[in-house]
Amino acid sequence: MTHAHRPFEGKVALITGAARGQGRSHAVRLAAEGADVVAVDICRQIDTVPYPMATPEDLDETVRLVEAQDRRAVRVVADVRDSSGLAAAVGAAVAELGRLDIVSANAGIHSGGIPTWEMEDGMWQDLIDVNLTGVWLTCKVAAPHLIAAGGGAIVITSSVAGLRPYGGIAHYVSAKHALMGLTKTLAQELAGHNIRVNAVNPTQVDTPMIMNPLIYQLFLPDVENPTKEQFAVASQEGMLLATPWVEPGDVSDALVFLASDQARFITGVGLPVDAGVLAK
Repeated sequence: MTHAHRPFEGKVALITGAARGQGRSHAVRLAAEGADVVAVDICRQIDTVPYPMATPEDLDETVRLVEAQDRRAVRVVADVRDSSGLAAAVGAAVAELGRLDIVSANAGIHSGGIPTWEMEDGMWQDLIDVNLTGVWLTCKVAAPHLIAAGGGAIVITSSVAGLRPYGGIAHYVSAKHALMGLTKTLAQELAGHNIRVNAVNPTQVDTPMIMNPLIYQLFLPDVENPTKEQFAVASQEGMLLATPWVEPGDVSDALVFLASDQARFITGVGLPVDAGVLAK
């Protein structure tokens, strides 16, 4: 199979949370743009997460889709909370593919829908451990490989909840706000190594993390067993543009831009992909 020159030809991208949702979209899109891919996912359930998480079969499908773009894929089952396990797995994958140029620190979970003072300690801790510490560890283990490659780009998946509050999900809002501080600090620390660090800040995205009863209830607290159709109406009310949510590919478009040479002088920013939520 031959392709016209692709902007990430010869580059390697690491994506966490790659088994499905935004992570899969990022992996496949980066492959389509020429990158080989290290696809990382936990592929098992976390007890405090109220919707089914990704499976090994989901990760297999991401790998298949990357390979269908005529790119190499290394499948890594690892927990972003496990520093040594993640470092070893990423190190082995980078050794196999030869380098690392792009990092999508995307793995995240959602839970909550309850006031801060009623939240169980374990629910808070699991989410902070995955959504904040897991992103920090991903960047920590990846940075030396990016430095060794002579530069690169990190794109952290934050959220509109990293830029504004939402009741009932204090842990999520706190983690996503903290990611903006991490993004800017890493941008300072890594600039001298020719590594840019930015964030994407999506609104609701059509993925399993959003399309489930927990989120429907968060938006429709007074409705018993709200449907996806009812959620669409409630979600649309928060947007300026005519959509109830964005697609994973919309976030991938932003990520590919931020990782590309077109964004060569953009670092330390959060890019909302939010249909105008933050301007409403």
